[in-house]
Amino acid sequence: MTIQQPTDLTHAAMLGLGTYRPERVVTNDEICEVLDSSDEWIQTRSGIRTRRFAGEGETLIGMSITAAERALAAAGVGAEQVGCVIVATSTHPEHTPASAPQVAAALGITSAAFDISAGCAGFCHAINLASSMVRSGAESHVLVIGVEQLSRFMDPTDRGTAFIFADGAGAVVVGPSDVPGIGPAAWGSDGSQAHVITQTPSCLGGHSETDHPVVQMEGTAVFRWAPFAMAEVAHEAMRLAGVTPDDLDAFIPHQANLRITQTLAKNIKLPEHVAVATDVIDSGNTSAASVPLAMEAMLRHDEAAPGDTALLIAFGAGLSYAGQVVTLPPLG
Repeated sequence: MTIQQPTDLTHAAMLGLGTYRPERVVTNDEICEVLDSSDEWIQTRSGIRTRRFAGEGETLIGMSITAAERALAAAGVGAEQVGCVIVATSTHPEHTPASAPQVAAALGITSAAFDISAGCAGFCHAINLASSMVRSGAESHVLVIGVEQLSRFMDPTDRGTAFIFADGAGAVVVGPSDVPGIGPAAWGSDGSQAHVITQTPSCLGGHSETDHPVVQMEGTAVFRWAPFAMAEVAHEAMRLAGVTPDDLDAFIPHQANLRITQTLAKNIKLPEHVAVATDVIDSGNTSAASVPLAMEAMLRHDEAAPGDTALLIAFGAGLSYAGQVVTLPPLG
């Protein structure tokens, strides 16, 4: 007996994009009401001016649902067509149940649904998984969501993290396409640097001065690693996709820090015509949500357009990283 498998590979692309940004805008001055810092110091160090924090009525699952609804509308895809839902997040507060089945149920989707945790690289990891599913014929449409509520997991007095992290959600529908819209992923990990970004205490216990786990980060170590190691990953992603920097219209890296973005763009040797995402200035670092939020900001401000060729790069806790060349989708 031979087990049957789909044999005709198809092309995959992002068919629609939707996002959700919390209503509350938090300035550096507000952060410094608790943090021993200043607006000038924060902007010089990170480029961040404002960020969004979710209010009581804005939950991780709720933000995911809204972003997903907007992505489905932009793609013109119904919930009944979605064969899988992947939620990339590190801040869903329960290990079980995962957030994805709850999001799927709210959308009227009963297909497979699961969370992945790859830190700030989670969205790009999920895009690679979704693209592989569509290309192989395993599923016709996959809903990918990157979402974080990092304001729940911060120590407001920690000068290394309190001004950086923020909340938000971004979603895309990955589906079949007449031409390739998502290039092969250049992805990997470096677990030898797992200590650089952690959550303390873990679910295994430990001691903390706060009543909840908080994110801790060795910012200097990240800055020394990301702009240089990720330049090599960027070139690998372009090589796999068969494009050069001259072929790009936009560069959309994980919005970790404006200085990292600027140094990385310089190390990649991007031509002047390539637009570079800088959503970190207004939105802070939203981890797994940062790439789709930055994508949305570029489209909304006409810095890029649907159909443009963009290089995505994401990196974070793990340390994990992923990059791919994509065609930008329509915005919902």
